[in-house]
Amino acid sequence: MPQNKSADVIIRPKRQVTIPREVCEQLGLKPGDKLEMTVKDSVIIARPRKNVALESLKEIRQALQRSGITEEELIREGGRVRQELVREHFGIGE
Repeated sequence: MPQNKSADVIIRPKRQVTIPREVCEQLGLKPGDKLEMTVKDSVIIARPRKNVALESLKEIRQALQRSGITEEELIREGGRVRQELVREHFGIGE
């Protein structure tokens, strides 16, 4: 299915629609996958949630690579900050 091809769908009584097979195949959608639905200028935009998460992870990975921080350093610093916050807010771990 070409990138900008449209398809007609019918809204069923329980407000359900069937996504055409070609669209699911193009986007790699499977039963149970989640979509992010947005309305903009009277247009419904449906984006796969898994792609949003993967894009965010990709951006985070790229930012870490640019910073020169290793994964181990990030985990270690995250643990240190978490301990500090627990100590400040709950007085635990002093």
